[in-house]
Amino acid sequence: MASNGQLDPTLEKANASQVEHSSDVSDTNNVANADGLALAMEEGKDLGLSAAHLCDETDSKRILRKTDLWMLSLLCMVYFLQSCDKGIIGLTAVYGLKTDAGLHGNQYSNIGNIGYYAQLAFQPLAAWILVKLRYRHVLPVIITCWGISVAGGLGASRNYTGLLASRFFLGAFEAAVIPLFSMITIAFYRRSEQPFRVACWYSCYGLSTLISAPIVYGFGRVHSTSLYRYQVVYLFFGLLTIVIGAATFWWAQDSPGEARYLTPQDRLKAVDRLKANQQGIVSHKFNFKHVLEAWAEPKYWLYMIMVIAVNAGASVSSVFGSIILQSLIGFSADDAVLLNMPFGALQFISILLASWLAYRFERKSPFLLGLVAIVIVGVALLVGLPKTKEHTAGLLVGYYLIAFVYAINPLLISWMGGNCAGQTKKATYYTSFNAGNSVGNIITPYIFNSKFAPQYVNALKGILAIWCILFGVVVAQIFLITWMRKNKADKREKAGLPRDPVDYSMSKHFHEAGAEIHGENGLADMTDKQNIYFQYLL
Repeated sequence: MASNGQLDPTLEKANASQVEHSSDVSDTNNVANADGLALAMEEGKDLGLSAAHLCDETDSKRILRKTDLWMLSLLCMVYFLQSCDKGIIGLTAVYGLKTDAGLHGNQYSNIGNIGYYAQLAFQPLAAWILVKLRYRHVLPVIITCWGISVAGGLGASRNYTGLLASRFFLGAFEAAVIPLFSMITIAFYRRSEQPFRVACWYSCYGLSTLISAPIVYGFGRVHSTSLYRYQVVYLFFGLLTIVIGAATFWWAQDSPGEARYLTPQDRLKAVDRLKANQQGIVSHKFNFKHVLEAWAEPKYWLYMIMVIAVNAGASVSSVFGSIILQSLIGFSADDAVLLNMPFGALQFISILLASWLAYRFERKSPFLLGLVAIVIVGVALLVGLPKTKEHTAGLLVGYYLIAFVYAINPLLISWMGGNCAGQTKKATYYTSFNAGNSVGNIITPYIFNSKFAPQYVNALKGILAIWCILFGVVVAQIFLITWMRKNKADKREKAGLPRDPVDYSMSKHFHEAGAEIHGENGLADMTDKQNIYFQYLL
C-alpha cells in the first residue's frame, strides 16, 4: 500500500490479472473473485499474487474484525439454533414426550438416534455439495429446511412414526452443518485464528443448553387444550429457525475473495493474508484423488476413531442427561431441566478456555488429553459412587464433569483442519467427522438400552471403557503426527530447502509474506501430502 493510500503497482498488476482470468464466473465485475483465482491456478496461470505483498498488519486486523462481525456472528447464531433444535429432545423427555406420544421400550432411543442415521447416509452427498456449490447458497437452504422439519414435523407429530420421520429429516438437513462451518472457518481465517473461532461457534452448544433449559421450563408451565407441551417447544424453536434461515440469504458469504462486506481491494488482501496457511483457497473442482489420499492415511482413521469415541460420550448428556439426573441421581423433572443450566455454562466456559489455551501455547493435543482425563473421572464417579442421597453431590459433580467432553470437538475440528489441505480433501475429512459424529451418537442409545434402566450403571461402564480407549488413540496420533513432521522436514532438507521454515500461519502477529513462504503453493488446491511446504501441527 502506497503512502498516499492508493494501491501500489504490485497490487494493481495482481488486480488486473485477476479481472482477466475471472471472466467465466458469474460476477465478472468482481475484481477479487476467489473462483476466478482458483480457476486460473488450476489452469496453471500466473496471477502475480504469490510474490506480492498486498496485506500488512493493520489490513489483517481490519479484515479480521469485519470477518468476525459478519461470518463468526452468523456461524454462532446458526450453530446455537442447530444445537437447540437437536438437543431439546432430552429436555422434553421429562415433560411428557414419552407418555404424550405413547412411546415404549426403545422407541425414545430410536427417535434420539434416527437423525444420526440420516446424517451418516447423507455425508457423501454433503461432501460433493461442499465442493461444488457455494456456501452462501447451501447454508440458507438447509437452515430453512431443518426449521420446517422442527416446526412442521416435530411440532405437529403426536406419535412414534411422526416423531421418527421428523427427526430423520432434521438429521438429513443438518448433515452438512459441522463440515460446512469447519470449511468456512478454514476459508476465512489463518491457522492461528481457527481454533478460537471454531470454539466460538461450537461453544454455542453450551449456550443452547444454558438458554433452552429455562425456555423449555417456561413452556412446561403452559397447558394448552390443543397442543402438548413438547409441541409448543418445537413450534417456537422451529419458527425461529425458519426466520434466521431466511435472513441468511443476505447474511452468508462464499469466500474472502468475494465477500460483500469487504471492498474490492480488501478482498485481494483477505486472500493474500491466508497464503501462509498452505491450505489453498475455495475451489469448486471435486478431485476424487483427494478422497483416496485421505482414506489411505493412518492419521485420518485415528481421527475418525477419536470422533466416534468423543461423540459417544457427548450423546450421554445430550439425549440422556435429564433422564440421568432424574433416574440416577433422583431429581424431579423440573429440577432435572434446571440443573442442565450450570451444565451448559460449564460447556460454554470449557470450550472457550480449552481453545484459548490451544491458541496461547500453539498446541492442541496436550489439552485434548487433559479433557479426556477429566471426563474419564466424571464417568467413573457416576459408575462407582453408591446411588444414595448421601452421595448426591458426588454424583452431580460426576455428571457435570462430562460437560468437558464438549470442549474436545472444537479442538479436534481445528486439529484435523490444521493437518489437512486441498478443498476436496478438507471436505472429505469434515464430512467424515460428521459421519463419525453420527456413528458415536448412534452407538450411545444402544449402550443405554432400556434393560439397564433406570440407573444405566452398566451403560456408563461401557462409556467409561470407550473413553479409556480414546485416551490411548490420542497418544498414538501424537506419535504419528510427530513422525510426519520429521518426514516432511527430511523431504525439504533433501530438496535443498530450509528444514524447518517459520510457520507464519501460526504467528499471533500477521507477517507480510510473499515469495519466501511460497505463496504459489499456499493459494493452490494442493493437499498437505503434495505440498512440501506444508507443516503439520501437534
